[in-house]
Amino acid sequence: MNRAGFAYDFPHTSLLGVGALNPLDVAMIFARAAVHFDAGRSKSGHERTLDGLAMVNLFFENSTRTLASFEIAAKRLGADVINFAAGAASIAKGESLADTALTLNAMNPDVLVVRHHAAGAADFFARVTGASVVNGGDGAHEHPTQALLDAFALTRRWGEVGGKRICIVGDILHSRVARSNVSLLNLLNAEVRLCGPATLLPADADRWGVTVFHDLDEAMEGCDAVMALRIQKERMGGGLIPTDREYAALYGLTHARLERAAPDCLVMHPGPMNRGVEIDGALADDPARALVLEQVEAGVAVRMAVLELITGRAPNKRYQDAAGQDEVGQDGLEDGA
Repeated sequence: MNRAGFAYDFPHTSLLGVGALNPLDVAMIFARAAVHFDAGRSKSGHERTLDGLAMVNLFFENSTRTLASFEIAAKRLGADVINFAAGAASIAKGESLADTALTLNAMNPDVLVVRHHAAGAADFFARVTGASVVNGGDGAHEHPTQALLDAFALTRRWGEVGGKRICIVGDILHSRVARSNVSLLNLLNAEVRLCGPATLLPADADRWGVTVFHDLDEAMEGCDAVMALRIQKERMGGGLIPTDREYAALYGLTHARLERAAPDCLVMHPGPMNRGVEIDGALADDPARALVLEQVEAGVAVRMAVLELITGRAPNKRYQDAAGQDEVGQDGLEDGA
């Protein structure tokens, strides 16, 4: 693409879902995330681009990985971080969500990261408050930064995800991770396959721009990557799956199952893992196959990039013309980076 004379500012002050993003937005996020990823590995330090900003992690659901990742991301960039545990706060005493939003807004935070069991909660906080809002997961709806970190981890390995065949297997029905990943991978022109028992697949899954399978061995044919999803027993009633042993036999990832995939097929899991159910422990720990820990590492870098971009603090927050110094290349990484 010839970008001479072309400029593009990152247009979003919040990140509520993948659907709001276009390929240029994603490329900008990945470009800045690459800088942070490399700095993290080299221990070279990070620019304190969020100095003076206050971020509130507003988590109405328990979380370890996502909460820690956002906290580390913001603190590395110099922001002040407050973790708001809803179970120990006013909402547990009967305060409405609207009053919680208005109370927090009166404290003038710059960024809110919202995780809630109800779809649309992050959007509600974005409408009620004046803060930049990041959706840290809303019900079974969306988890946009998880999809971004997953695609970023794959992009680091492949250069791009376009044209690759990726299978997502497991509890699609209750998975915000699956929904966000499907949207983003479709945007980036990957071929997406969904696989699981009929009881764990949405009735409209065949209209998501994917191919639906119920047989994992068939779904794995020629795949370049496969992502296993956690069985979310806390979100489902009884009877949706057989026993854990039966589920593992039908849909669990193993080295043997990878023989049907492409020779260098990568294995992913958003965590936390149920070893021996969704994925065999030996495969999860295989450094030649598994990206599980690299996904966690990528999560911090991607969230750093998102926080910078939505607050307007990213040094390369726009595409510049050919004479500019921060032009982003077609592969989504900074030229020369």
